[in-house]
Amino acid sequence: QVHVVESGGGLVRPGESLTLSCAASGSIRSIYVMAWYRSAPGNTRELVAAITNGGRTEYADSVKGRFTISRGNDMNTVYLQMDGLKLEDTAVYYCKGNLKSQTDRDYDDYWGQGTQVTVSS
Repeated sequence: QVHVVESGGGLVRPGESLTLSCAASGSIRSIYVMAWYRSAPGNTRELVAAITNGGRTEYADSVKGRFTISRGNDMNTVYLQMDGLKLEDTAVYYCKGNLKSQTDRDYDDYWGQGTQVTVSS
């Protein structure tokens, strides 16, 4: 089994910072991409940031220059440093691992349960 668990959400004021963490564990053979998505009420889930096993990163235009995705010593742990938070960043943030478990033939997506980030004055 593979588990993906997010942590670090909370309530902050506009302009403040927050760091989210995501840990993938279990019978993992290989990880290709770890990514953060978010879902706000009335909106579809959108990609926020992603990082490949080669270190290549990708960001949504709305967070470029404010958010930074990074990984631990291996790909199993990733972080999302969020600076200059805005009201519109309020959402449930989900971590997704595109990885191959011990029983997967191909890479597959594994999602966490999400963590709430609320930006409010």
